[in-house]
Amino acid sequence: MRFEGIYTPIMTPFHDDGTINWDAYAEVIEWQIESGVDGIIVGGSTGEFYALSKEERLEQFRFAKERIAGRALFMAGVNDIRVDECLEITAAARDIGAEALLVAAPPYSLPSELELATHLLKIDRVAGLPIMLYNYPGRTGVEMGEDFLDRVGQSANICAIKESSGDHSRIRLLAREYPQIQLIAGGEDQVLEFYAWGAKAWVCASANIFPRECKAFHNICAMGGDFDRGRRIMSAFLPLMHALEQGGKFLQCIKYGAELQGHPGGMVRPPLSPMKKELRREMEEIIRTARTTVNAIIDEKE
Repeated sequence: MRFEGIYTPIMTPFHDDGTINWDAYAEVIEWQIESGVDGIIVGGSTGEFYALSKEERLEQFRFAKERIAGRALFMAGVNDIRVDECLEITAAARDIGAEALLVAAPPYSLPSELELATHLLKIDRVAGLPIMLYNYPGRTGVEMGEDFLDRVGQSANICAIKESSGDHSRIRLLAREYPQIQLIAGGEDQVLEFYAWGAKAWVCASANIFPRECKAFHNICAMGGDFDRGRRIMSAFLPLMHALEQGGKFLQCIKYGAELQGHPGGMVRPPLSPMKKELRREMEEIIRTARTTVNAIIDEKE
């Protein structure tokens, strides 16, 4: 499988009592599809998978599969701290009808590269589906290094990697040394660099706020090769990207940003806490300015 376009790891809207707001979840899915995204990822960290029970996660898979109804690719995030739970969730995602999987290292255990490769290949054997690796050492504590990639890259199902390490040298390494594993933009503030190195897909948390704009940016830059406009769009997006990647309140900013677009995400589950008023005001200005500037660039006549 080749991934191309915008793949949104969608947020999970909650009611004030912390239960999933299924009506809002349906609206999120519809908004993404209507905005032209190419795939929807259910069960990513942006969806707070770690704060959901296994039953809630599987219900999300079933709900999303029915709502997406083939109008965009349905990708399931199957990570879990326990390997047996991860394999059970993988099998359930396969049976429910996921078309691809997003797989990171299990957090906290800090496996070696060989141990991590063995884990990924077990998931591969259970699922038999295209797998997008997710390299995020800041969350998992381990990197998907070259020994790991050499081993798992021999499987035809290990077909892409979302690179979220923040290390620019990894972008070059993956593009040059592992062309059989498709390079996917992961770091929100590095998307232009990924596109310069040939990435044709972006796992795009920002699309929870600006799905149409992110898709247009992708078409202009990655597909159209217009890096002049791409740099200008990225420059306008950077304050938002910085708030998401370096601000320390990633999920709160995502959900509040979506709320400002008319798609409330509700609370974040513990241990996270609500945004302070000062950050809310800052985000309002960042999003208002980004929306105005980015859309003006997108709407320019070529």
